[in-house]
Amino acid sequence: MTATLNRREVLRRVALMMGGAISAPAAMHFLSGCSAKPQLQWKPVFFSEPQAAVVTEIVQIMIPRTDTPGAAEVGVPAFIDTMLKDAYAADDQKRFLSGLAAFEELSTREHESPFLKLEPAQRAALVQSVHDAALEENLKLPRSAVRRQRPFILMTKELSLLGYFTSEVGATQVLQYQAIPGAYHGCLPLAQAGNGKTWATETSSPF
Repeated sequence: MTATLNRREVLRRVALMMGGAISAPAAMHFLSGCSAKPQLQWKPVFFSEPQAAVVTEIVQIMIPRTDTPGAAEVGVPAFIDTMLKDAYAADDQKRFLSGLAAFEELSTREHESPFLKLEPAQRAALVQSVHDAALEENLKLPRSAVRRQRPFILMTKELSLLGYFTSEVGATQVLQYQAIPGAYHGCLPLAQAGNGKTWATETSSPF
């Protein structure tokens, strides 16, 4: 029960980051226990090898290494690969792959080069521009349509956030983590209460 509640809290927080809506396939499979795990050698089962390489670079741009590991380092690309294969309907899978192909075509059209051959700053700028355009379009849609019609770049963002914040790194180094149940401390200095960091396992508000 505790794990389910923790995952519900992560879903709630990711939904806020995504503008208030999480797609049903992502939510259902995520709650069933799928999570990102570091993998030294990852072989995609849904993506082709070239597709996996592009997705890996995109998620690392979205959640880069700072003083904590980035998304690719904690296994988020493999998490996305598994989620798409096991949790998403054929239409959703097709929309993702079509969007991924269109993203590559945009790179070639605008920069005369495949995405992975661009300079790092160009790759980051392209991801940002495609993300911002998709987000602007999504804001025009009703909430139910946002869940059903989320484009490739926002599907990638949603799955990246879900995978990252339930990885060990995301839960214990980026968010705060405390196993529940735990001891009750009624009054603590702020420095001992996390210095304002969001809790990874807060359970007071179900998703």
